[in-house]
Amino acid sequence: MDGHHAAGSALDGELNKALTFRVVHEPMAGPKWQSLFEYHWPAYRPWYLTEGERERPSYLECYNALRHHMPELLGTYNTLCELAGGGDLSSRLLSLYRPPPYITGCSQAVLASPQSTVLARNYDYPPELCEGTILYTCWNQRQVIAMSDCLWGVLDGMNDAGLAVSLAFGGRKVVGEGFGAPIILRYILEFCATVPEAAAVLKRVPTHMAYNITVADAAGRYVTAMIAPDRPASIKRVAVATNHQKKIEWYAHALASETLIRERQLSILVDDDATTDERLIAAFSAPPLFRHDYRRGLGTVYTSVYRPNEGKTEFRWPGKVLSLGFDSFPEEQFTVHYASRGLYG
Repeated sequence: MDGHHAAGSALDGELNKALTFRVVHEPMAGPKWQSLFEYHWPAYRPWYLTEGERERPSYLECYNALRHHMPELLGTYNTLCELAGGGDLSSRLLSLYRPPPYITGCSQAVLASPQSTVLARNYDYPPELCEGTILYTCWNQRQVIAMSDCLWGVLDGMNDAGLAVSLAFGGRKVVGEGFGAPIILRYILEFCATVPEAAAVLKRVPTHMAYNITVADAAGRYVTAMIAPDRPASIKRVAVATNHQKKIEWYAHALASETLIRERQLSILVDDDATTDERLIAAFSAPPLFRHDYRRGLGTVYTSVYRPNEGKTEFRWPGKVLSLGFDSFPEEQFTVHYASRGLYG
């Protein structure tokens, strides 16, 4: 929900955009992560300074916020800051504390049964602003597969305990004190094993914007947390999330993103006892869930499918399915082309 910067993609004209995806296997952060940082930093730096450096918190503020709210992450944070060269500005960005605001679309849903649980989602965003890194790590004794954002944050992902997470923009303009949701999701995947543990984190750790976070685990539990900087988190056993919280508060965004239409489509599917995993996943490949509105930055960049019981995930584009798991994570690189008339290549 949120590669909000211009990181590592080519622009082939207004309505023909290309994004190179990289599948990167590096259990402990090292030269591969360092090369990703060096590749993306020239785009992240101006994004981070969009509102001027004075609007961003100091390194000490960032460090203290992490130490207070997510202290278990400090070891990894320090390692990554070193690999990034130890610079003040890069270290502040990597904390994801009070970053610049950003807006996405996104649809996500859980289908849970005694036999299996599936979390599926579409990530709707400008392709040229998405990082495109699918990262395998084992930074804190737990294997994690995630679509990366801000170099170590998580747009969606799963750990080897069978916990899967996904984020969507919450459809509200409010911005406040707190963290970008991608680092909160990273924290959850590094240190939580169950939905109740993840829910406790989502209640406790402050967010700088409104997000809808859907979490599912191998035991068939799931919740959607509606989090925001200006009110307590609302965490309920809801299987579907798009881009509003309880009611529409930003009408222009709701209309452009078709959040109510997408929510209704997903709700019908998950409430139907006849819906299989395959039927739910297929729905993400067609309108209204799959969107071609790349001109306004609301087109679908990828579909992801997480299967907590099996430790497997799929990343999907029309004509391409990438299957990955904790036991099989081959590295590769490929380019996807996006256009308002469709997606190809």
